[in-house]
Amino acid sequence: QVQLVESGGGLVQPGGSLRLSCAASGSSRNMDAMGWYRQAPGKQRDLVAWITSSGTTNYADSVKGRFSISRDKGKNTVFLEMNSVKPEDTAVYYCKATLSPSPSVAYEYWGVGIQVTGTS
Repeated sequence: QVQLVESGGGLVQPGGSLRLSCAASGSSRNMDAMGWYRQAPGKQRDLVAWITSSGTTNYADSVKGRFSISRDKGKNTVFLEMNSVKPEDTAVYYCKATLSPSPSVAYEYWGVGIQVTGTS
């Protein structure tokens, strides 16, 4: 059973930095792609950043130039470096991973979420 465990959330002052980590366990294979979504109160869950197994990245426009995603494939871990944090970045951040062991089979996994609050 694959599990995603997020860490690194908390309070951060506007303009500050925070680093989120997400480690996948329970799989003998590397995740195909990993990334982060976020959900603010009363809003839908949206993509923040995504990274494929080949290293291709994708960012929401609202975080481009401020956030950076990276991964350690050997450890099935993904990181989100958050810089110049704004109050509007406040949300629960969810880690997501996908795994496709064959062309006709695809799985997706979610972490339980971690709170990030940008506040002075």
